[in-house]
Amino acid sequence: MKVLVVGSGGREHAICMSVAKSPRVDKIYCAPGNAGIGQIAECVSIGAMEFDKLVAFAKEKEIDFTIIGMDDPLVGGVVDAFEAEGLKVFGPRKNAAILEGSKAFSKDLMKKYNIPTAGYENFDDPQKALAYIETAKMPIVLKADGLALGKGVLICNTKEEAIEGVASIMQEKKFGDAGNTMVIEEFMTGREVSVLSFVDGKNIQIMSSAQDHKRAGDGDTGLNTGGMGTFSPSPFYTKEVDEFCKKYIYQATVDAMAAEGREFKGVIFFGLMLTEEGPKVLEYNARFGDPEAQVVLPRMKNDIIDVMEACVDGTLDQINLEFEDNAAVCVVLASEGYPVAYEKGFEITGFDQFDNKDYFCFHAGTALNEAGKIVTNGGRVLGITAKGSDLKDARAKAYNATNWIDFENKYMRHDIGKAIDEA
Repeated sequence: MKVLVVGSGGREHAICMSVAKSPRVDKIYCAPGNAGIGQIAECVSIGAMEFDKLVAFAKEKEIDFTIIGMDDPLVGGVVDAFEAEGLKVFGPRKNAAILEGSKAFSKDLMKKYNIPTAGYENFDDPQKALAYIETAKMPIVLKADGLALGKGVLICNTKEEAIEGVASIMQEKKFGDAGNTMVIEEFMTGREVSVLSFVDGKNIQIMSSAQDHKRAGDGDTGLNTGGMGTFSPSPFYTKEVDEFCKKYIYQATVDAMAAEGREFKGVIFFGLMLTEEGPKVLEYNARFGDPEAQVVLPRMKNDIIDVMEACVDGTLDQINLEFEDNAAVCVVLASEGYPVAYEKGFEITGFDQFDNKDYFCFHAGTALNEAGKIVTNGGRVLGITAKGSDLKDARAKAYNATNWIDFENKYMRHDIGKAIDEA
């Protein structure tokens, strides 16, 4: 069969690598892809938001199955565009992708269906938001309602910071239209855990847990990013936590979306906070996390095409989802200055030692230059991932592998997975 993957980052590289392992797949296309993806798929210069061109390409090449990796096209309705032409596609429709597309919607959904989450209020008027802050308990969390590349969340420790945050999100529109509405949320403390799941509209199957590191600097300092590294499984995601979430969060979310007439098919990413009062939902994403996909998918035993088709067909309950009894750690190599300003176009060397068995180099922001060399082309450049017998073994291997890669302005955190030592 022929498969089209839509996206251009490390997540899409991980998806393409999993698809390439399927004996059912003869040909992979990726739109638009990147330099690493181009080694296992044919990259097509169509943007992820060019729905008409994507649909036309899928029809022209007689694509059997399309996988949407990115949030923007899902929230924009790319799945609806494909389904309207009778094309088989993996991902939630527009009316279900709102689970990620609007934080106000998802918070209201959780409140209505008693899914554990932080207390909150929604605001579309900055003056009302400022009035609320005057009496609110600090610290507090401000969230731009819409998509903001994982960066539209501000943790404010003082009233002054919160006032500045309202100005930044709602008045200066730092995150564009994503800040037209804002969620003000109580600050929760505890361990963060990410849990990915496959969903077929009714049934849900949980993948292995993971833990992301969002801040740019060591010790969780600096600005929020799309993710500087991750590990899987999380030692803090215990059997007790799993049982609680299965009872009160996972299936409850799928059922709530169905009850709202927004049947969800695809991947739901649960961002959880393990509070003293029990697990609570921090956020939902309507697709694989990045870089969580880079540590979860290499450990999945199943044929990804079988699982994704079951999601589309509503037969996920017939799949026995299995993961290897090991661990994986991903360290992101970024461009110095990310997530604010950085230079691009530097040649990258050192790819030859990755075996795609224990060591993986997932391309996030790379391109081929005119001379055919792989160069940096983004803030997050590569996801260096290693599998090991346990988390400490995987972490040591991943950091060792970061030494193989060289490019000018290379930057990384040195404490990815350090929490493992505290487990």
